[in-house]
Formats: sequence, C-alpha cells, structure tokens
Amino acid sequence: MYNINKDLANIFKKMAAIYEFLDDRFRAMAYQRAAHIIEDLPDDVRNYIVTGKLYTIRGIGPSIASKIEEYVQTGKIQKYEELKKKVPEDFIELIDLPGFGPKTLKRIYEELGISTKEELIKALKDGRIERLEGFGPKKVENMLKGLQMYEISKRRILLWEALQISRYLVDKLKKALKEIHKIEVVGSTRRRKETIGDLDILVTADDENRLKIMDFFTSLEEVSEVLVKGPKKSSVIMKFEGKERQVDLRIFKDEEWGAALQYFTGSKQHNIHLREIAKEKGLKINEYGVFKVDTEEKIAGETEESVYKAVGMEWIPPELREDRGEIEAAMEHKLPKLVELRDIKGDLHVHSTWSDGVVSIKDIVEFVRNKYKYEYIVITDHSKSQRVAHGLDEERLLEEIKEIELINKMAGLDFVKKGIEVDILLDGSLDLSDEVLSKLDWVVASVHSHFSRDNTDRIIKAMESPYVNAIGHPTGRLIGLRDPYPVDMDAVIKAAKETGTALEINAQPRRMDIDEIWVRKAVEEGVKLVISTDSHNLGNFAYMEIGVAIARRGWAEKKDILNTKSWEEIKKFVNAKRKKFGVKV
Repeated sequence: MYNINKDLANIFKKMAAIYEFLDDRFRAMAYQRAAHIIEDLPDDVRNYIVTGKLYTIRGIGPSIASKIEEYVQTGKIQKYEELKKKVPEDFIELIDLPGFGPKTLKRIYEELGISTKEELIKALKDGRIERLEGFGPKKVENMLKGLQMYEISKRRILLWEALQISRYLVDKLKKALKEIHKIEVVGSTRRRKETIGDLDILVTADDENRLKIMDFFTSLEEVSEVLVKGPKKSSVIMKFEGKERQVDLRIFKDEEWGAALQYFTGSKQHNIHLREIAKEKGLKINEYGVFKVDTEEKIAGETEESVYKAVGMEWIPPELREDRGEIEAAMEHKLPKLVELRDIKGDLHVHSTWSDGVVSIKDIVEFVRNKYKYEYIVITDHSKSQRVAHGLDEERLLEEIKEIELINKMAGLDFVKKGIEVDILLDGSLDLSDEVLSKLDWVVASVHSHFSRDNTDRIIKAMESPYVNAIGHPTGRLIGLRDPYPVDMDAVIKAAKETGTALEINAQPRRMDIDEIWVRKAVEEGVKLVISTDSHNLGNFAYMEIGVAIARRGWAEKKDILNTKSWEEIKKFVNAKRKKFGVKV
C-alpha cells in the first residue's frame, strides 16, 4: 500500500499557508502542526483509522481528524477546495516556497494587483517588486533564484521519494501478476542519484503474457494518462503526492535480462564508454545481449555479470556507473569494496523532544534497538542559538545528560551516547562552553545561519576545537530549495584531515550533504566520514539507506565510515583529537 501521509501533509501545509494569507493565524498554526504530525507518523495514517487510533494521535483534534477521514474516503478535502478559490490560483503552488510565503505574496497581490506566476516573474524582472518597501535587489534576486530552482525541482523528485514510489509499484506488480519472472527498478533510481526524473521498471515474462501485464500496468489507479501502450514498452503518467511522474515499463525475455538491466541502468556516459571498449574487442552490446560483430553470435546477456565479463571487466555496482574511472578500475579488478547498509553500527546525529525532535529519548531507544539492532546512538539535540528549535543551553544540556545516564542505567546498557549539534557562530566559535562540551561523547558542529557569506574560515575555526568531532551537513544545501553556501570544500577537507575531524554525510533526503563528489575527495584524502540520519522522528532512521547510497556513489568503503566501527574505536577517534590539541583524556 502506498503511504499517503506525505500527500495529506502537503494538503495541510497548503491549507496552513492559505489561512496565513487570509490572516487566520490560529488555523494556519493548527494545520501546519497537523502537517508535521502526519508527516512524522511511523505508519500510514489509514492504519490508524482501521485500528480506531486516529483520534488518539496527540495534536490531531476532531476537526482535522474528520478531514483525514474525508481524504481517505474520497481522495479530496472539500474545505481545501473551497480555500483554493480565495487565493490567486498560481499562488497555491508558490505559497510555501522559500523567499515567498503567504505574507510576501499577499503584499504583492494587494499593492501591485499581481495574481499570476507570469505577472510575478515580469514584476520581479522589471523592478516593480524591488521598489516595494522592504524589498531590495538581494531579496528579488533570491526570489528569482527560488523560482528557477522550483521549476527545476518540479521535473525531478528526491531519491527517497523515488525509492518509495518504485517499491510500491514493484510490490503491486509482483503481487498481482504471477506471470512476471523478474522485476527491477533501473535508471538513475538504481544508480541512486540524489534526484530522479522518469521512473523505469524492467520485467521478464513469457511472450504470451505481455499484454496482460501491460493491461494491468496501464490501468493502475494512479495512472492519469497513458502515453504509449505496447507489448514491449508502455509509458504512463502517474500522480503521487500531488505531482505527476512518467513511469515506463519494459518487458524482456529471461535470457535478455542481464543485458537489459545493464543497458537501462545507465548512465549514458558509462554505456557509451562500455560500448567503445566492446567495439575494440570486436563485440557489440545492446539491451538484448553481447554479440560478436562478425558472426552476430550472442555470447552473453542473461546476467549483468556475464555482460561485464564478456568485455574483460568485473561487475560494476550501479552506484559507480557514471564514467568516473569505474570502467578502468573494473578492467584492472581494482574496484573498491563499497560500504553496505548492514555495515552500519549506529547513528551519530539524532534529535529528541529536548529540542525539535518529536520523540522522547526513551521511545527512540526502544524503537531503534528493536528495528535496527544498532550498537549505539548519539542524541545530538540543538544548542541554544537555535531558539526556534528549542535549543539547549548549558543547564538544560546537563539535565539531558542526566536523563541519558538514567535511561542507560535502567536498561543495563551503555547504548545512548551523550552528544549535541552545536551551532558554529559567525566568528567560528561555538555557542556552548568547552566545559560542558568536554562532558559529551560526541559533538557535531553545524552552520545554521548567514548562508550568503563565505563560511570556509568559520568552519575551519570550529574544527580547531578539540571537542568538535564532526561537521554536520557541511555545505548547507537543501536540494531544490537552497544552493550550498559559499565554502571552499577543498580547504575544509584539508583542515578536517589536519585536525582529525570527521565530515558528515547527512542522509536527510533534501540535504544529502556532503554529496558524492566531496565524499570521493574526502576518501582520497583519508578523511573519516560519518553517515547520519539527522533524525527528528522515528521514520527518519530509515534514511540511513540513502546516506549509504551517497557514500557508495563516492567510492567509500567500510573503513572510511566511522559509524561502521565499534564505539570503542569511535572513542579512540575522539580521544586522538583531544590529545592532538593538548587535552588530557
């Protein structure tokens, strides 16, 4: 069953924004809160209805609960349909974009009479908006950039979203059609790129069952338009989370499976290079197999391994297939042994209800120990500069430490480690004292402000603290919403190596920070990495999968990732840095 929580949360966010546009702050806050609660539920909201637990969800009142039931039953919320008529139609899609927001759009609407996206873009470019009080060149520039990023992001979806949709479709096809022998999601989803365009699915089946499979696929309830329907390929438009996505399904024979899998996984550059090498060997590769050019004899194609072996290579993991040296390494049998999800022993960046997380430390421990079998987690709530996130000052942090120690004592384990996500201030100093930081097991330091400034020196100075063990989301980007802040990552990587500081691969779907390019650079320089989920709710822990995917795309091995190691080994890493800076351990 496709999880509808995100769809419902998106509607509630739009309702909140519209209410704010209409100056109804109370309802705006109620629906914004409801959106976050629904988004953070560990299970599909429909299961709460079935089990009679919907009205017991903390923070969901009877009015909003009834709208959830209405959406589940009818696929729409009548109140939302009514609200949309009270706001210019184009503003609905822009109303929760960074740089815009309900108040900004309302001013533009009331003072300039602008009600369409086209008029808005024109006014941004011709200076009318810049002349409004409180608007300047920088704000207008950021609004135009935000619009540009939004238009690009509309055409692509985040990896996490693509994986959820793909798995839902694969599961649906497998359960309904016993005629399918093999099935796999291919393209950039299989390569685990951070954003995905169209979704591509391959199956194998007997010829006589092709039409039945295509009939089922093109008649799925999510299909809004059939673009192409044939016995070998069908393309449809499907609607998920209010967005339309193209999904292609191709059917091959079992003996063609490996060749088709290799061909449609890509990337284009990887395949071109592969075909060039095959040509040099008198071979031809296509989606049906590997053939001798002179005789047309098929020599491989049933498995991917056979395709690569035919041209003298070891099998190349999909994440590496970007033509960045993986083909040469495969020919020499020198590919890295990439880190795997099962190698992860713990999560080093977790938020609780002490700051802006929605789950207590006690409940986090119970959930993680049951589901993930980790050896440790580190609670890293925000520090005091993050007032909006209820950041901890020294006094509250010491109270949290006592709670962690009590939870460990009651469990008879040393499972929960004491940490913080400390803010890096503008001058590179930290917003908590060394005295309290020295009491912690692990410290993540992050930039959360002044994104327009060059933050290189700021981050490097933070790394010179003996108590900072990792830099969180080092480039500060939010995919599709915010570009990385100015930072010289080469200099940061060099400083990380010199100071004994790790860099984080933040696995939040919109962050994926650092990305694969900087992961590979860090690995080459011998800098240790941590893969963290930055969890704020129980569902976020699953993001570890895509964090590992980014590490793999950056050629990282198990030895490069700190949280594949025991806590004793991590403790040695922490102590080594303290000793380097003259701190007694």
